[in-house]
Amino acid sequence: MVKFLERLSTWLWPLAVANLLANIGIVVTGAAVRLTGSGLGCPTWPRCTDDSYVTHPSMGIHGAIEFGNRMLTFVLVVIAISCFLAAVGSRDRVALRHSLVVALGVPLQAVIGGFTVLTDLNPWVVSLHFMASMLMVMVCLALLDHLRSPQRDAAPAPQRTVAWAIMVVGWVVLYLGTVVTGAGPHAGDADARRNGLDPALVSQVHATVVYVLVALTLTLLVLARRSGDRWLVVVTTALLGLELLQGVIGWSQYLLDLNELLVALHMLGAGLLAAGFARVWLATRPHRAGEQPTGRLLAWASGDAPR
Repeated sequence: MVKFLERLSTWLWPLAVANLLANIGIVVTGAAVRLTGSGLGCPTWPRCTDDSYVTHPSMGIHGAIEFGNRMLTFVLVVIAISCFLAAVGSRDRVALRHSLVVALGVPLQAVIGGFTVLTDLNPWVVSLHFMASMLMVMVCLALLDHLRSPQRDAAPAPQRTVAWAIMVVGWVVLYLGTVVTGAGPHAGDADARRNGLDPALVSQVHATVVYVLVALTLTLLVLARRSGDRWLVVVTTALLGLELLQGVIGWSQYLLDLNELLVALHMLGAGLLAAGFARVWLATRPHRAGEQPTGRLLAWASGDAPR
């Protein structure tokens, strides 16, 4: 068993990447469930029907879509447990802690998803389900940052403060996005109730907070460039690009009456933004690693690349 875990530890990095991709991916498949009106394709939980754990052809395409999304949870479980076992074999306590959180978080998310069904897609419970996914994405990113990231000291206080503000405002942006969704037409089922808020008003509030987020990101980018922190410049530039692209998609879906494809892309963007918020915040914190990354971009950012 010990030898097996030691061999598995050589796969820790790809398994950590798979963890991140899987947790972002299930957000997108969850969006597909909602956008196709299949949220109650399996009308109960943990069974699909009162007398069966699996869907039946008579339940149609909606039952197949919802049941398929539920089955993806088992894929996440396999990846998460494999990553945890690889961390055990690596004897890396930080990696072990992060991978354990993810391994425990996947079934917890499944339970929250079950409550969304049992409450007939209550929009506030759906919001909790989505925000829990964003937290999982951030933990997955923290594991990647620990495994392969340039060694660094803590950034100066102004950068740390702005990075923390980006994290806080970013969470507000993500949550307000769920509120906008809860007021809109894509409820996941034709009979699911909405939160009763004015979609135009909450969309405007959401957009206003996004402007604040972009301003904070630009501020951090300027501070990072002035201090010569090249890794922080890299990750902040990437986050700014994601924010601008997400803004274009958001406005496009609003102007095009919530086109389903654009809504799905917007959900993908939300998962990537959650990872970006975590990446930028972590870039302002000290990091010591036993092995330096070998990628050219990371080598350049850490100042180890040849001149």
